[in-house]
Amino acid sequence: MEQLHYIKTDIESDIATIEFFHPKSNSFPSTQLNELIRIFDELGANDKVKIIILKSAGDKVFSAGASFDELLTIDEFEKGKKFFMGFANVILAMRRCPKFIVGCITGKIVGGGVGLTAACDYALAESNSAARLSELSIGIGPFVIEPAITRKIGITAFSEMTMNPTEWKSPEWLKEKGIFNHVYPTIEECEKASLDFAKNLSVYSLDAMRDLKSIFWQGTDHLPELMKSRAEMSGRLVLSDFTKETLMKFKSN
Repeated sequence: MEQLHYIKTDIESDIATIEFFHPKSNSFPSTQLNELIRIFDELGANDKVKIIILKSAGDKVFSAGASFDELLTIDEFEKGKKFFMGFANVILAMRRCPKFIVGCITGKIVGGGVGLTAACDYALAESNSAARLSELSIGIGPFVIEPAITRKIGITAFSEMTMNPTEWKSPEWLKEKGIFNHVYPTIEECEKASLDFAKNLSVYSLDAMRDLKSIFWQGTDHLPELMKSRAEMSGRLVLSDFTKETLMKFKSN
């Protein structure tokens, strides 16, 4: 029997851990993205939480991005725009959350998963955490997640990823460019380091950390409107003959 997807939260000693899971490579259907938004907003307002750790279950894929099954159901522009705003709204929730978000990245990351990682304030990964932005290969692009990624790695490295959509970028490359802060040999070491780092941060002033986070995201007040226009790009392209034909090939394989 296939395990049901979930998002669960645990709070212990000022540290909240969010763990998500989906049997299809930790991809996100819209319902799960909406739940993640609610949790970030809730934890942001919780005075008992000073630091948030974001992680996924399993060891192969941290996140494959948006749900491919849901992508296949898009048959009109407004539905497409709403679908692509999913990860945009999660990134915006991470941006407005006043608590530091520490990413514990175990396994490969694709598409929206890269955006989620880049939106973390600090990211620790393990040695199998390669990444790629595969959207161009199906006739769209990583439009809504681009601002979060470019904010960390710059437009040159972003274009390198987008123009090579089938190429995996190594954890070392991702660390060099600025998506990862540290890379550890094993999942166990990565998880321990993430918790230790969160514990070290949790003794500091929440007010000071909140002000620091506002500096990390300075110059991004335009993101809500920008992401809407980017979602419209994807909403149009996903209805193109090229994308429809490519998606049908994937579905039949």
